[in-house]
Amino acid sequence: MKTAAYVEILDREGVLLAEAAEAAGGDAEVPACPGWRVRDLLRHTGTVHRWATAFVAQGHTAPRPADDPPGLDGAPLLTWFREGHGRLVDALADAAPDVRCWHFLPAPSPLAFWARRQAHETTVHRIDAESARGGEPTGVGAEFAVDGIDELLCAFHARPKSAVRTEEPRTLRVRATDAPDAVWTVRLSTQPPVTVREDTGDADCELSGPAARLYPALWNRLPFPEVTGDGALAALWRERSGVTWK
Repeated sequence: MKTAAYVEILDREGVLLAEAAEAAGGDAEVPACPGWRVRDLLRHTGTVHRWATAFVAQGHTAPRPADDPPGLDGAPLLTWFREGHGRLVDALADAAPDVRCWHFLPAPSPLAFWARRQAHETTVHRIDAESARGGEPTGVGAEFAVDGIDELLCAFHARPKSAVRTEEPRTLRVRATDAPDAVWTVRLSTQPPVTVREDTGDADCELSGPAARLYPALWNRLPFPEVTGDGALAALWRERSGVTWK
């Protein structure tokens, strides 16, 4: 996907997140984030947006801590969130293609990284806001969902901090049934997972389904559409795959 497409998705998803949060109310529980209320979701995502904006807009080349979330609530919190989201969209849209700044996953360029990461960050938390609101969730395009699965498996869980590990070597397969070549083989061991974008043969467990359902499921927002083989590996994913941004 091109950077402009990620920025467009980020723009839309942030608007949807704010609308769902406003409809749900700040005190509504966020089902996929135990202990969180919608106000916590807005504070977290808004803080991440501002943190990301600083790298792109100010060209910081080393990691920097995020500011503490504000103590705002209600309408002022929604205004703060919307302002920060707008600044991030503008920073990404206006940045030079060769902007140099720090980033933490492999990418063709820093700008491509931040546009992709913030598009997915915001989409997952939009799903959270809509789950707190209730009702029919907004759909996710298959191409973007496949991209999000790829980022999660091939980038996030390739890092040493991934806790998805097994004492004996096991193989997990992830297959999007509605997208060509959208299949991943994840080798599990006592080391960080090693993932390749191909079907390499037998697997101990396969997680499969439409890309738009697999994507939030792998982020532990929905149940897996279909699990075949050893369900213990699906449970392991649920227990160990959570990603924290600090």
